[in-house]
Order: sequence, then C-alpha cells, then structure tokens
Amino acid sequence: MTISMYQALIPVSIRTLNNLTNILEKGSAYAETKKIDPNVLINSRLSPDMFPLSKQVQIASDIVNRGAARLAGIEPPKERGQ
Repeated sequence: MTISMYQALIPVSIRTLNNLTNILEKGSAYAETKKIDPNVLINSRLSPDMFPLSKQVQIASDIVNRGAARLAGIEPPKERGQ
C-alpha cells in the first residue's frame, strides 16, 4: 500500500488546525466567562521556558503553510518578521 505525501500531510494538518481552533475557542469562552482580558491568555506561557500562546499558534500555522507550499512545488511563505 502506498501513501502520497498529500495524504500524509493535509488530513493531519486539517485535523490539527481544527483541534487548535476548538482549543482557542474554549479559551476565549473561558476568558469571557471569567472576565479575563483575552490578551492575557494570548501572551501567557504554561512554563517560563515556553513561547507564549501567540507564538505557539504562529508556529503551528507556519508548519502547515510551509508543508503545503512544498507539496504544491512553490516557495514556502516567509515567517512573519523575516
């Protein structure tokens, strides 16, 4: 049985980003319920040696963007700030 690179990357990426969306929506609802400024959660870290949530989300998005671009045979987009 053979598997294409598309089958290996895209369904997993879609599932991962959908899960990330659900987690972020739950965090947003939690912040609203507890009357916490959403920026507090966006800039928070679970551990001092971790990136803040905003950077974690950016990294997850970049991984999918670059992988899909490579599959399409095009130049991957540059990371923000480069």
